[in-house]
Amino acid sequence: MNIWFTLLYQPLVNALIVCYDIFGNLGLAIIALTAAIRTILIPLTAPSLKTGQKMKELAPELAKLKKKFGKDKTALAKAQMELYKQHGVNPTAGCLPQIVQIVILIALFQAFNKVLRSNGDIITNLNEILYPSLQLAKDTVINAKFFYLNLTKPDLIILPFKIGIGNFSFDKIPGIFLISAAAVQFMSSKLMMPSIKTEEKIAKKTEAKSDDMATMMQSQMLYLMPIMTLIIGFTFPSGLVLYWLTFSLFMLVQQKLLKKGKKKLLLKRGKNAGKKN
Repeated sequence: MNIWFTLLYQPLVNALIVCYDIFGNLGLAIIALTAAIRTILIPLTAPSLKTGQKMKELAPELAKLKKKFGKDKTALAKAQMELYKQHGVNPTAGCLPQIVQIVILIALFQAFNKVLRSNGDIITNLNEILYPSLQLAKDTVINAKFFYLNLTKPDLIILPFKIGIGNFSFDKIPGIFLISAAAVQFMSSKLMMPSIKTEEKIAKKTEAKSDDMATMMQSQMLYLMPIMTLIIGFTFPSGLVLYWLTFSLFMLVQQKLLKKGKKKLLLKRGKNAGKKN
């Protein structure tokens, strides 16, 4: 617990306050720190993103192998490993970097949560964690306004009327930032996910029910995570939603750049092959 506090949690809380001192706004501080962390983590995220992109490209070939070997799991596993080796893909590549990334992101989440959900006197609680040179005056008022958001409260729009659906009625709907966070997460997941329709067609033709189950779970996760983001966002401070939106945007941009770079490389190879012919 002391190692977690000393090496991750405490430095991130202090880094957030440094960003706040620079920008004078908690929303900008959250965006800046999240962007900085995401940039630092690029060497860790790049290998797993590249592997994910290659796995997506190999999805049709993997589907053919499932169809060919059916219930023979041993032969299927051997054929899959040969395919991975042939294309220079290691499915386990990036596992350790991913774990490190998740640990850092959990600490970052907790750091934001400390500022946004601090019980009692927020300045006193923060000063217990801040390094002596960064400690705040007791009369400090943290600026938690960001556009229409109060970053300590959920991003919800209060309707002047109630909407009834069956036995349920509500007068609050997700705000712009919360909807954006869910939408960006959906686009990011869809970009990395192999063709679901292709998988479904092959799974229906194979006898192994595990194919159908895996394909169904894959399809459901694409929609489930953004829905969970919306549901959780109804109770979480909007500052955490802003953090998640910034994080997801950086992931999406990184994926787009990786895909764009891959296309340029393929076009270059095509041109070189044409010149040789």
